[in-house]
Amino acid sequence: MGISELAVLKWLHILAMVYWLGGEWGVFQTSYNVVNRKLSMEERKRHMETAYRIDILARTGIILLLPLGLHMGNFWGTQPYGGNWLVGMWIVFAAWLSLTWAAFIYRETDRGVFLTRIDEAIRFVVIPALIISAITSLMGYGPFNAAEGFRWYSAKVGIYGLMLVIGLYLRFVMREWTTLFRILAQGEDAEAENTLERSIRKARYLAYVYWIGIATVAFLGAAKPF
Repeated sequence: MGISELAVLKWLHILAMVYWLGGEWGVFQTSYNVVNRKLSMEERKRHMETAYRIDILARTGIILLLPLGLHMGNFWGTQPYGGNWLVGMWIVFAAWLSLTWAAFIYRETDRGVFLTRIDEAIRFVVIPALIISAITSLMGYGPFNAAEGFRWYSAKVGIYGLMLVIGLYLRFVMREWTTLFRILAQGEDAEAENTLERSIRKARYLAYVYWIGIATVAFLGAAKPF
């Protein structure tokens, strides 16, 4: 008996979830040193670089979870679109993931900031599409199958969409780091330091909600409770 396609998709989905949750925790811990004024600017920049290198794995996991989930949903009968639709979906998401990695590679340049803005703009389309689809499906209007025993899928998609909202805000915070560190590289700037600390402080509060939401998404996928 060979390894099924669904088994491989499940394995990749688990890996993507692990990188998402673990990566966000790594960035959260590293941020303490990014804003630590007692450290030298060179040391703080090293910690910021570490945060970016951890975060790209989390970003990769976030993006991959969606096509993997949609593909598995077709196997389970919770997502009705298969065949050529799945092929086209994977091509679109491969392009999105390539854009995300390009933004990471050029992160210290104006090109990187520009590519990051495009990445963020894509989320302004994806997020409402996911949340609206989840709500209409739970109301019985599709596009997902939300019959008895399958509602967990639509609920999972909706919560995932809400987590992307928080993730988008955290992307704003990290993009702001690049701008603020350019200012701080020119010399001490109390206003830039205060802005950096305020933005990260808000992001940390949201991070707790983020982790609870990620854990809920994982639970719904594993337990399929309703």
